[in-house]
Amino acid sequence: MSIMAARKAELIKAYGAKAGDTGSPEVQVALLSERINNLTEHFKTHVKDNHSRRGLLKLVSQRRQILDYLRRADEARYRSLIERLGIRR
Repeated sequence: MSIMAARKAELIKAYGAKAGDTGSPEVQVALLSERINNLTEHFKTHVKDNHSRRGLLKLVSQRRQILDYLRRADEARYRSLIERLGIRR
């Protein structure tokens, strides 16, 4: 369940600090959230796909680690990001 190149570029542009910014925590969390949402939709039709479910849990864990880092580093950026993405915490 990969992200299309156009959608990925759109997310990078929306959440990046400057053009081509793919390493900032905001962009990384936005890309992971997109992949998580795609997998969540996939599981609505493929309930027994446990191999992909394991991948989903790894993605959620990775996003959680990046969000924890961002919370330690800059609370304001963390709050604005979870608000923009609609992530509940």
